[in-house]
Amino acid sequence: MFPLVYFVRHGETDWNAGNRFQGQNEVDLNANGQAQAERNGRKLAELIRDPSVFDFVASPMRRTRETMELLRAAMGLPRDGYRQDSRLVEVHFGDWTGFTPDQLKQQDPEFKRRRRSDKWNIVPPGDGAESYQMLLLRMRPWFEELSQPTVCVTHGGGIRVAFRLLGGLGDDEAANMEVPQDKVLRLQDGALDWL
Repeated sequence: MFPLVYFVRHGETDWNAGNRFQGQNEVDLNANGQAQAERNGRKLAELIRDPSVFDFVASPMRRTRETMELLRAAMGLPRDGYRQDSRLVEVHFGDWTGFTPDQLKQQDPEFKRRRRSDKWNIVPPGDGAESYQMLLLRMRPWFEELSQPTVCVTHGGGIRVAFRLLGGLGDDEAANMEVPQDKVLRLQDGALDWL
């Protein structure tokens, strides 16, 4: 059985707002994303009585680190009291990075049909590109090593992996689910729920 885990997706960036494939590109939070991170920190402050028993871990990307630091400050904790784990980095979208789905469809009329047919397993073109299944394989050891209550700031892909591994969702459901940036996801007693 997994320990209690609170997952938070990083706050919104301008690329999120513009529906661009962000992946492993470094994009900072916008003002709305900063407010989301602070809101999630206030929510965690209500939920966590003793933060000292929690491990705080984030993807090493700037947007996840900034989210973690803002939420820790909102909890009344030192901003830098967390560790980073590279296994939590977002899926690599390869040559799709920076483009919107509509722009890619203009370049390749079959893009949307191919992606829709197996969104979980499709690997974008380009060096280092990953599918969500490849991300799951990268992240699975992190999940298996969970041993104490944890606050984890990750990405949309990481939360999809959590629902695929632990929430009983199939490939299509996990790949196509909405992943809010203004809510906390709780893993408790084997169940995932949004707060």
